[in-house]
Amino acid sequence: MTKKILVTGGTGYIGSHTVVELHNAGYDVIIVDDLSNSSADVLDSIEEISGKRPKFEQFNLADTAKTDDFFNRNQDVDAIIHFAASKAVGESVEKPLHYYRNNLVSLINILECQRKYKIANIVFSSSCTVYGQPDKLPVTEDTPRQDAESPYGNTKRVNEDILHDSVKAYPELQAIALRYFNPIGAHPTALIGELPLGVPQNLVPFITQTAAGIREKLSVFGDDYDTADGSAIRDYINVVDLAKAHVIAIKRLLESKNKAGYEVFNLGTGNGYSVLQIVKGFEKATGVKLNYQIVPRREGDIEKIWADTTYANEELGWKAEKELEETLLSAWNWEKRLRNIQ
Repeated sequence: MTKKILVTGGTGYIGSHTVVELHNAGYDVIIVDDLSNSSADVLDSIEEISGKRPKFEQFNLADTAKTDDFFNRNQDVDAIIHFAASKAVGESVEKPLHYYRNNLVSLINILECQRKYKIANIVFSSSCTVYGQPDKLPVTEDTPRQDAESPYGNTKRVNEDILHDSVKAYPELQAIALRYFNPIGAHPTALIGELPLGVPQNLVPFITQTAAGIREKLSVFGDDYDTADGSAIRDYINVVDLAKAHVIAIKRLLESKNKAGYEVFNLGTGNGYSVLQIVKGFEKATGVKLNYQIVPRREGDIEKIWADTTYANEELGWKAEKELEETLLSAWNWEKRLRNIQ
């Protein structure tokens, strides 16, 4: 029997790429998404790339009754990948209660239904935001988590605690938390990619929109950090590489290869790139000159972070493979397709 995977937030950026990889690996997928930050058109693109159309239901998983009804009708789900969450750092500072309700209650509802309907396995979309500004780099899975810089970051930290405590209390549950660094790029077909609603919160969509003429100029927040060129450093990972790690994590749980009921893995490249290096890398990969300006630092931004990926590489047998220039070019190809730029 083909295994059935529920992907929450599956029409979103990372979710849609993961659905494609799940299809490529032979799984059946059902998506739940409230479309608050994505479009149902993504389903057509997933089908065009993979040759399979996922089932789809639209509702918010923070709605307890609707979530229970869904699981009651889909008791044959074998595992869950939970992406669905509100995710803008700035907005979370302005609307903390919305973020706590949406991001915490949705996970609690899912876990309660897992217990009720006997679904053991969940992979959780976490984030390197749980590390804050670490004292030592690169960060390993044992690096102490810091107080979050935003309500969004705190929801990731609290959700990890909810998973940890639930697995401890209910041995029938198994969970893997994947701590992403900075996902960028798009599918090589340019049929799916990052589609922020409104002004982009992330660097690469802002770069591609500036290159496309949607934004007048790119703001680089700060050139006075303690880094080689003064701009902040992050670990940028190709979204397809990231998606493939989810398929490996699901297989690990379904085949009971996990070493503990709750496991955590860093997903990054192990390399730190500065904002200005990304700008120059984009210009080199695409031949497009960017209009950018240096502006003061942005509140809540950390100076530098990148991953030690040894544990994920060795334990999952997974490694980020795509080069930075190829990844930045894929983001530009996606933007060009969106805007009908030749």
